[in-house]
Amino acid sequence: MDSLLLLCARHIVAQHPLPTLPSHLYPVLFQVAFLDGRSLALRDLVATWPFPELHLQQLVGHRKLLRDHSCTDCVQAVIQGVVDQLQQEPEERSRHSSLCVLNMTRLSDSVAAGTPTGLTIWFSQNALAKACMEVSKHQPEFQRHGSKRPKGCSGAATATAAPQHPGVDVHTDLRVNEMSYEILCNALQTGATGPLRLKCRELQAGYISASEIVTLLESLDPSCLRTVELWNNWGLTGLLVILPHLSRFPELRSLKLKYSNVDVRHLTPELANGMHCVARHLGMLPSLRELSLGSSQLSGNLHQILCNLQAPLESLELAFCSLLPADLIFLSQSIHAPALKRLDLSGHDFSQGLLEPLQLLLMETSASLLHLDLMDCCMADSHLDVLLPTLLRCSHLRVLRLHGNPLSTAAVKDLLQRTLELPDLHLVVYPYPMDCFKPQPPNSGWDFIKDKELFAAAKAEFSQILVNSRRTDLIWTDNLDGHEDLDFSL
Repeated sequence: MDSLLLLCARHIVAQHPLPTLPSHLYPVLFQVAFLDGRSLALRDLVATWPFPELHLQQLVGHRKLLRDHSCTDCVQAVIQGVVDQLQQEPEERSRHSSLCVLNMTRLSDSVAAGTPTGLTIWFSQNALAKACMEVSKHQPEFQRHGSKRPKGCSGAATATAAPQHPGVDVHTDLRVNEMSYEILCNALQTGATGPLRLKCRELQAGYISASEIVTLLESLDPSCLRTVELWNNWGLTGLLVILPHLSRFPELRSLKLKYSNVDVRHLTPELANGMHCVARHLGMLPSLRELSLGSSQLSGNLHQILCNLQAPLESLELAFCSLLPADLIFLSQSIHAPALKRLDLSGHDFSQGLLEPLQLLLMETSASLLHLDLMDCCMADSHLDVLLPTLLRCSHLRVLRLHGNPLSTAAVKDLLQRTLELPDLHLVVYPYPMDCFKPQPPNSGWDFIKDKELFAAAKAEFSQILVNSRRTDLIWTDNLDGHEDLDFSL
């Protein structure tokens, strides 16, 4: 049942135009207008926002009801409200609005369940880009209006100029590909000195050239960027084009280089020199705490890549990197091991000589480790049995992912019973047990298929163990999707 405050707020936002409102009511009215899809009310509220900052995710992200409806119209209304106030005469705007920062970061945490996250983000960034272009296009006209001064008896302008508002900075996350590159680049460059300025916190970019990535980076405000995630088949040559341009971002905390096709398994003098350059450029990022090198073929060269980092990493993703025992031994002896909160070593065969180095590494990370990914690691029951005592020393572990390993129901059940002693454990993603597959007749096209009845019985047993141990807070699942990762970019 709605509270009296909510009912009153709904009555107010149903009016158009809105009545004059005290400033302390704006947050709750904004929440209700967003919840009810009242676009006109949202637009009016933003155009007269009485506070220096409007943080969209903080206002609406904690309201689960917002996930039950599409929010694209509401996002458009918020953006248009900013445009409306920027198009006011300076004196009027100074009287009616104090907004200087619109924070639209983490929009994916607030989108409706019925609206795909990616669609909402693409929509919002395109709407922001168009708004920047629109406001910048009319900027000379606004400046002429704002520069008019009252004249004295002699006809000269008086000493008092019309008040000038500094404009609005929009903090946002950008996803860039070949479709969105041009409009976002134009908006960043055109709006850099305009009244509506995009300030990128998180940049995700892929399927564009290395030179286009450089153009994007040169268009961003150096003080705002926290995360860069790049995916493309650039190879070492492409990375050496991009990495020198990251040093202008002193607050960059997270760098994810995915599917970049760096292959240094067979070293040549040219490759060795390239690795030295990569290490040097990574060493010029003083705030770096998260590094992903997934799908790079590093085989014995991890030390050469990480040797120049100025501070310990908190998150290191090395999935499918063809690591050798020497790489894990180096990591266990490095400055990073005692500081690691997240470690991803998925895609390595721990049945072939890597298990003992992994144990050494986990012993060194045990005091700090919160999140461990060991998916698709050829880990059978015997390997898990050897690893478990070391794993249980990671007393603060919150997330463990073992999906894709050939474990039996008995091994998964033993894992569950023994990890119940880890008080902070929140999520375990386990593999589909091998004994829950059934063989198929020859020439059927499949060797094995899932036996849903056997798996249902196994899941019921896992659930009962959780209930009996009073650990219903622990998510024990075979589903990889829908779980948030730790964030080291803030």
